[in-house]
Amino acid sequence: MKPRQVTLSAAQVAELQAVRDHAPVPYLRERAAAILKVVEGRSVRQVALHGLYRRRGERTVAAWLNRYLAEGVAGLEIRPGRGRKPAFSPSDGDGGRRGRRPSAAPVAPPVRD
Repeated sequence: MKPRQVTLSAAQVAELQAVRDHAPVPYLRERAAAILKVVEGRSVRQVALHGLYRRRGERTVAAWLNRYLAEGVAGLEIRPGRGRKPAFSPSDGDGGRRGRRPSAAPVAPPVRD
């Protein structure tokens, strides 16, 4: 399979280099580095398997590239709603009781004679 041909302007390359070198979160630096390697001429597969700190899926790197081309650097951000939702959140307002059965009323101990 031949490498995907991606051409970026000098401003886009400079923007990705700045993100790669100075982004506050590691995942943005990794994604920018992957895109820059594809722009340099490496295949998406090669970048996914050998070009990053750890292996990534080929589809993952291709998705990063597609999102960058469609949305710019904003497309590299993790989108809201991703990942597992917390089992308890203080903002629920119910004290973590949602989904639980209501507790039974306390029962008085039997009276002995």
